[in-house]
Formats: sequence, structure tokens, C-alpha cells
Amino acid sequence: MELDELQRRALRIHDLYDELNLRERGRVWTREEFMLGFVGDVGDLAKLVMAEEGAREVPGGGRAALEHELADRLWSVLILAHRYDVDLDAAFLRTMDELDRSISGRRVGGRPGSHQPGSDEPVSDQPVCAPGTRDDGPV
Repeated sequence: MELDELQRRALRIHDLYDELNLRERGRVWTREEFMLGFVGDVGDLAKLVMAEEGAREVPGGGRAALEHELADRLWSVLILAHRYDVDLDAAFLRTMDELDRSISGRRVGGRPGSHQPGSDEPVSDQPVCAPGTRDDGPV
């Protein structure tokens, strides 16, 4: 399934939730409320990952629960991108290109503190950061 198909399907479910919330609560979730729900759900995902690694017990956990939470978090990211008018396809490709250049440059640059080829900037001795983090901590 392509990203645009995933986005269309995610928006359909989002619209159904909005209809349900309007009927049951008289309003839909704001972008902030949606984000707060996402953060809580990431905590649920973390517990399932810990269970998968044998670090904790999660009642009702298991592989199916992990797959469900991962898919649900993908849904949330797709909806957040839509609600903030982010072209996720372009943003993802741009971010991966930036990470590729950064990591490749560090690998070519040699040991920490050495100079980057073709650059006057020294290569940082800080560890390479995963997507969603910065040298000074999580985004």
C-alpha cells in the first residue's frame, strides 16, 4: 500500500471518529488533544515493546497487541501530519536524505574530532542521533 492510500484510509477513520465524538460529546478533539492522546498511546506501545523483550508482563499483550499499537501509532502520525498540513512523503524523504548525508559524512570523516573532507567544520565527537532526537536530547 502506498503512503497516499494509507493517508486516505487514515483520514476516513479520523472522520468517523469526528462524527462519533460530535454525536457523543458535542465536539471533536483539538490538535493538542489528539497529540496528548498520541503521547499516552506511545506509552502503551513502550510497554508492549518491553513485554516483547521479556522485560515486563502486559495482560492482553503479545504479538497481535504490538502490531495493533504500531499500526495505530502510524495512523496517529498520518493524522497529525494532515492536521498540521505536513507533506509527510516529502518531509520523510528530506529527513532521510539529511540523515544519510550526516551519517555518511561522519563515517567518511574518520574518528571523532577529525575534519570532514571538503569542510572546515570538525566532525562532532557526539554520538549519531536517531531520528526524532537532537544532540541536546529528544526533540
